Amino acid sequence: MKEKRSQAPLIQTKRLWAGYDAEPVLEDVNLEVLPGDFIGLIGPNGGGKTTLLKVIMGLLEPSRGKVHVMGKTPQQGRCHIGYVPQQVALDRDFPISVWDVVKMGLLGCRGILQKTRSEDDELIMESLRQVDIVNLRNRPIGDLSVGQRQRVYIARALATRPLILLLDEPTASIDPLASQSIYELLHTLNETMTIVMVSHNMDAVSSHVKSIGCINRKLYYHGTKEITDEMVNAIYNCPIDLIAHGVPHRVLAPHAHEEREKHA
Repeated sequence: MKEKRSQAPLIQTKRLWAGYDAEPVLEDVNLEVLPGDFIGLIGPNGGGKTTLLKVIMGLLEPSRGKVHVMGKTPQQGRCHIGYVPQQVALDRDFPISVWDVVKMGLLGCRGILQKTRSEDDELIMESLRQVDIVNLRNRPIGDLSVGQRQRVYIARALATRPLILLLDEPTASIDPLASQSIYELLHTLNETMTIVMVSHNMDAVSSHVKSIGCINRKLYYHGTKEITDEMVNAIYNCPIDLIAHGVPHRVLAPHAHEEREKHA
């Protein structure tokens, strides 16, 4: 652990404030993401999870504080990031193939006017291999299941061979079996890249990531997998139970009324 913490952070925020129309959504956020991390960020709707990803990507300017990606500004460093947004607008009747969707991932750092290169086909094919959908490459994306489409969007994010993968609710609206498949894929990808994932699914976060942060305007993150009373009370104002692998596990102090009933 000490050896890991001695590495230079890939992403670093210091006393970060950000929001919309002068209304703060993030307050005094400090975070270091190190090589090999797989961080899960949980919190309520409107708590700032997606906003933090947008700031890291350089899509939203902070009102205060500093953000660095690979030691550079977010705009300069984001070519090292693969991003899978929470919701992808899709016209199911639009005739675009899986191959062409993944190919679009190459445009982010090149610009739409730059010509494709001979090695681009291999980059696309390798991205499809990584998410195990080579057999779907010629299919219209509108014909795929939600879980299959999510793999396509992950492949698109991988097309530029990023060092960092940011995912916003990667299993939203996906059935449990497909969700498990996505998390197994992310576990494999984490062997070669750093991952930051935001999710409402505390079960999945507790089961699959290496460390957990709780965010509701402020970020509570200690670089471990432990979710403390302080962290959860701060973001939910109520103790909760986690369900891990389908089995209830008490990880926080019970409600006061539960203790009274237990000893009644």
